Amino acid sequence: MEEQPIIVKRVKKVSGGHHGGSWKVAFADFATAMMAFFMVMWLTMTATPEEKQAISGYFKDPVGFTEAASRNPIDLGGSASVVDASTADVADSEVRLEDQTIEELADTLEQRQMQELFQDLQEQIESSETLQKFKDQLLIDITDEGLRIQIVDRSQRPMFDSGSARLKYYSQDILFELAKPLGQVQNKLSITGHTDATPFVGRPGYTNWELSADRANTARRALVAGGVRSGQIGRVVGLSDSVLFDKDNPRAPVNRRIAIIVLNNKTVQEMQSDSGAGAQPVIDLTEPSEAESDAALDQLRSGDWYDPQPEADPDEVNW
Repeated sequence: MEEQPIIVKRVKKVSGGHHGGSWKVAFADFATAMMAFFMVMWLTMTATPEEKQAISGYFKDPVGFTEAASRNPIDLGGSASVVDASTADVADSEVRLEDQTIEELADTLEQRQMQELFQDLQEQIESSETLQKFKDQLLIDITDEGLRIQIVDRSQRPMFDSGSARLKYYSQDILFELAKPLGQVQNKLSITGHTDATPFVGRPGYTNWELSADRANTARRALVAGGVRSGQIGRVVGLSDSVLFDKDNPRAPVNRRIAIIVLNNKTVQEMQSDSGAGAQPVIDLTEPSEAESDAALDQLRSGDWYDPQPEADPDEVNW
């Protein structure tokens, strides 16, 4: 009987926790992958939108013929290239179109702000006890120049003493109330004085032109004393009877009025362009100091500009 061979299997034990060197290779690969990942993340965060678009286009079409991609994956505008004239014309037209769109959006936003101011003034007239009495003399509308507030005379309630630039006491109250919302807007203001067609008599060389200008300037003083910034005033003009409210009746009391216009940017730019100044409107946003308001009020009271004491209820006086 043939003897079977005896096979002895020896197992080699590794001592001291040593597991070989394969883990080092795996860890190195992992570290390299993480470094590459963070490099890609960093480049993505610092790349411009144009660079991202160029890189994306290159990987979509490595040949480089897609609209978004550059012919060179690392060429992001720095290398020399030939620009087609027609392409340049299209780019210029797109820029002009974009500028026009921005201007239209700005005009739309400004119109919306004028509408909001219109609503605010209407609400203030209804809520203010002072303005409520004279709401039939306050006319508000929106014109090509901006939002216009007209304070008109009534047969029993004029704004000024007859033939003078002396404010009635209630007219000053009206202007003080209007100064509160007007002083909060950033737009410049235009103030114009108007008279009826009755010729002014009693002072040599003094006509309705001087009278309307003096009345507009008196209204300016009252508005500044009430809180409007002095730098916010853009124009003070006397127009005499050249712009009648009631053309069919040139001597009607309603033709005697003060118009305050919250000017839009287009009108301000035209004013500055006509005067030779820059086209950009300069807005004084500084709040009026207490000294400035007090000085304007003292100036308002120093001359023959307003009636300091109410003589009677204006509704009961026959002027």
